[in-house]
Amino acid sequence: MSNTDFVLAVEDLTVSFDGFKAVDKLTMYIDKNELRVLVGPNGAGKTTVLDLICGKTKSTAGSIKFKNTELTKLSEHEIVRSGVGRKFQNPSIYENLSVYQNLEVSYPKGRGVFGSLTFKRTKAVEEQVRKVAADIMLTDFLDMESALLSHGQKQWLEIGMLLMQEPELLMLDEPVAGMSAKERDQTAELLNRICQNRSVIVIEHDMEFVKKIAHKVTVLHQGKILAEGSMDKVQNDEKVIEVYLGH
Repeated sequence: MSNTDFVLAVEDLTVSFDGFKAVDKLTMYIDKNELRVLVGPNGAGKTTVLDLICGKTKSTAGSIKFKNTELTKLSEHEIVRSGVGRKFQNPSIYENLSVYQNLEVSYPKGRGVFGSLTFKRTKAVEEQVRKVAADIMLTDFLDMESALLSHGQKQWLEIGMLLMQEPELLMLDEPVAGMSAKERDQTAELLNRICQNRSVIVIEHDMEFVKKIAHKVTVLHQGKILAEGSMDKVQNDEKVIEVYLGH
């Protein structure tokens, strides 16, 4: 495939587990600063797609190009270093550290045990922490022990830990699961803010939430793309209605 202007170009991506195709010849293109939402019934292959992009699972066939770099040949940490951040469903924050410290240890230069032991609080780190804290609505909580945050705030902190690394592609798996209505609205605002200078892929089941954030929706079914486009277009698609009402 020739060079592309897309941030992410996924072509003919396939992965089989014991003969079962979890993802089947999937082709998808993500633009710069686009917020794409993946929807579909359970078992449609949504999480597997994220696993393939971040290198957690290796594809059987196909190509994943991030800014024209082939990711299928890279290890998970090489993919992170190239600018891809991934948040899993369960938050993995350091509960005993403050919000500030959680953000600080996520700064790329402080990576690894030796990095964090010799870590100096530089002005660059301080500025990045403050900038990210404002983005994730935790400026007033920087000194708080992370264990004391609400469920929603813990999710935001984890997004912030990824933002500290300034990824150009951020992937989130069901970010509003378990949140209050108010936190969901705030998360929609947060995502709309952070996709102004990066591309974001979100897996979500909550259709009201999807309406508030999606630039474009991709509906997966049995590892293939069933429909793609604006929320309105996808919602009125006969095949989509059939799959959703048939479940």
